[in-house]
Amino acid sequence: MAGKPAPFPSKDEVLRFVRESPGKVGRREIARAFGISGNDRAALTELLRALEEEGALEGRRGRRRPAGALPSVTVLEVDGLDEDGALTARPTRWEEPDPPPPITLDAAPRGVREPGEGDRVLARLRPAPEGGYLARPMRVLDGRPRRVVGVFRADGQGGGTIEPADRRARRHVAVSAEETAGARPGEMVVAETTEGGRLGLPDARVVERLGDAGSPGAISLAAIHSHGLPVPFPDEALAEAAQSAAPGLDGRSDLRTLPLVTIDGADARDFDDAVWAEADPAPDNAGGWRAVVAIADVAHFVRPGSALDSAARERGNSAYFPDRVVPMLPEALSAGLCSLKPGEDRTCLAAHLRIDADGTLLDWRFERALMCSAARLTYEAAQEAADGGGDGLPAPARAAIPALYGVYGALRAARERRGALDLELPERVVTLAGDGAVANIGFARRFDSHRLIEELMIAANVAAAGALEAKGMPCMYRVHDRPDTAKLDSLREFMRSRGIALPRGGAVRPDTFNRFLALLDDPRDVGVASLMILRAQAQAEYSPRNIGHFGLGLVRYAHFTSPIRRYADLLVHRALIDAYDLGPGGSGRAEAAALEQVGTHISSTERRAQAAERDALDRYCAAYLADRTGAAFEGRIAGVTRFGVFVSLDETGAEGLVPARTFGAGRPRFDARRQTLDAGGRTLSLGAPVVVTLEEADPLAGGLTFSLVAVDGEAWAAAERDGRRRGRPRRRR
Repeated sequence: MAGKPAPFPSKDEVLRFVRESPGKVGRREIARAFGISGNDRAALTELLRALEEEGALEGRRGRRRPAGALPSVTVLEVDGLDEDGALTARPTRWEEPDPPPPITLDAAPRGVREPGEGDRVLARLRPAPEGGYLARPMRVLDGRPRRVVGVFRADGQGGGTIEPADRRARRHVAVSAEETAGARPGEMVVAETTEGGRLGLPDARVVERLGDAGSPGAISLAAIHSHGLPVPFPDEALAEAAQSAAPGLDGRSDLRTLPLVTIDGADARDFDDAVWAEADPAPDNAGGWRAVVAIADVAHFVRPGSALDSAARERGNSAYFPDRVVPMLPEALSAGLCSLKPGEDRTCLAAHLRIDADGTLLDWRFERALMCSAARLTYEAAQEAADGGGDGLPAPARAAIPALYGVYGALRAARERRGALDLELPERVVTLAGDGAVANIGFARRFDSHRLIEELMIAANVAAAGALEAKGMPCMYRVHDRPDTAKLDSLREFMRSRGIALPRGGAVRPDTFNRFLALLDDPRDVGVASLMILRAQAQAEYSPRNIGHFGLGLVRYAHFTSPIRRYADLLVHRALIDAYDLGPGGSGRAEAAALEQVGTHISSTERRAQAAERDALDRYCAAYLADRTGAAFEGRIAGVTRFGVFVSLDETGAEGLVPARTFGAGRPRFDARRQTLDAGGRTLSLGAPVVVTLEEADPLAGGLTFSLVAVDGEAWAAAERDGRRRGRPRRRR
């Protein structure tokens, strides 16, 4: 009697057999091992083909690869953009202990849909000259539609095409007459790709019309919709916000006589933190300070499980643009009941801090309270008051300024002692005219008042993390890992070119960067090095697993001070309410099991908002410079790639590309370790001063294209001729 047939193996069982076999393995060996015969051999062939397409096996014979290597054909997930604006991806299967190698996507060939962020792609890989891989898409595996934001161009037959506003989208999409949703030529639209295609282009249908692409508001709208930021709130969340009412004392402490003040930028849209300080009268803290950091009590209004909570968690944070804000909470709360407006009673969660003369945080306590802001100060007004002015301020607010600056001095000294990373990177500011057009782009001035607020917020955040640890409560930490040593190679080469040796490996600490920045003589070198240091850092994240904060030099840190615009802060508030038994609105313990997942989500939404804000700023810069094509600008090389160099303009901080194809002196040689590009008989390196001509400004995509005029004070054309005299081949025309 024949034995019972062996069960057909699963994919995991086949993969395990291939990996554990000492020699080469093919279909015959697999069939023999699992007793597969007859009609089941066809099923085995299909299973092996599926594993090949998923990248789990290479070739029909299932050859094993060296550890850390990727197959020549594999499945990737598109995960974002690199610093050069190219799409990046990671393998869907990766079981090595080290991170996967970097993968950059090439343009999709004709007939293959252009992938977007989040897509799974079957791709053919080849090693990149500078390390990692270049991937050529073969097929987008996910069937879900992809969003396209761009300008509708009519074709004269009722349909048209969409010119994407996203620099990652290399191809237009076609729209039939039935799928335009009435879009007019020149309108900014949101579309979804559909199956099929005509004229060699992917098909799409318009799902939303955003208005004239030439209008000032289109710049922010393009960035918002390109990155998929949620804009409208669900009706249920809006209804809950509209029904909210300001609470009275209701068992809260009364801080309304305390002259708390808010200090923010002139364009601030919401006010979620207020501060006050005085010299500590306690004899055991001579020269020390008492400070109160009062934060909007968002947890009172946004309860776990509510529609408001669901909407806030989905957004994760607010996103800010020169002409608008995409808030985490509806305006009735974010700009209303939760905003600490002067002269209006507001409920708050107050951190009472005691700080010694050296800036050490001695102790803290948290309470729910009712407060009334004494004044809404701008950074400029607070600084003016500290410098002896401020006559127009309310007397209580003006009287509080000296103590606030006193506690700042102590906290600043403590920061310097612990060696926190201290990068003063200039912030670009877009000034809009009355009609919404760009009037100017420049750099924001930095005052001690900015640093005062930063240091008080850091102290309150440290106190919140310490309080939750002391109470044994789960905490959503703000964590920042040590920089990857490989990311420091470019910085190390840059510093070496300036005669400074940066230590390797574990010897690098936050204050290492501060000390070496102080050794640079040229302020523009400091700016370039600061940017390189920032790019070398690990990305800060939210996590219930505390690894400390490398950049701030802190062993524990949590975000507590901005619950109007960050969901992480709301979670910390709820945990503190539970820990100190401060009434309704808590549930920190109930949410503990989901903190890991929520931390991953809100870290992702933070990156999404930051990318949208950067994109909008790039588009505003391109719009501002659009009528200055042909003009010359001074700048610095801020990035070096195999396909050209990125230049940051001194005047505006706008950044654009000088394509390698414009060098006209043979094939440039890119050195990834030194971050240099040899072209035209010269070496282009990070930080080099340049003069460039603006060749093209594309406000739709936010792109600037330059050509080189001079490098290090020497005319680039002369260098190019020198390169040809040295025997370098001329570029074929």
